[in-house]
Amino acid sequence: ESARALGLKHVVITSVNRDDLADGGAAHFAQTVRDVKRLCPDAEIEVLVPDFCGDETAMDILLASPIDVFNHNVETVPRLYRRVRSRADYQRSLDCLVRARRQRPDVAVKSGLMVGLGEKDGEVLRLMQDLKESSVDIVTIRQYLRPSLKHVPVDRYLTPAAYEKFVAFGNAIGI
Repeated sequence: ESARALGLKHVVITSVNRDDLADGGAAHFAQTVRDVKRLCPDAEIEVLVPDFCGDETAMDILLASPIDVFNHNVETVPRLYRRVRSRADYQRSLDCLVRARRQRPDVAVKSGLMVGLGEKDGEVLRLMQDLKESSVDIVTIRQYLRPSLKHVPVDRYLTPAAYEKFVAFGNAIGI
């Protein structure tokens, strides 16, 4: 109802990871997508979802809903996964993106990552290549900001000029 009241043309539906639910929240995501589409039929709907711990049935539930953009963030380079995303798996994230493309060739597939966690520029470029090979259309790259002292410290802050290297590479490979 808020999306309709605001006249939104693009709605992003996301949540915290719902590992506490058998389907990882897939049914709730799908129902929310259907409800928003019913109330805002002209709005583009993007879902930003977890990898559902590799549960293909959960992915099927979500991908059957009327989405326009499927987004699952890889968050960081493979070398830093154990430190930054201890319960996640890089290959499982890529597989999630490939499955979305295979099942829904009509939707845009999107992923994102943070910089400033200790990655090297070459690792970011390799990750972007992995995303391209996983049929990703859109990649977002954002600066990591430490949310608390319990989290990984910021390794570096990138200037806007530093992002140009990533933009140029993305354009060159078709992202």
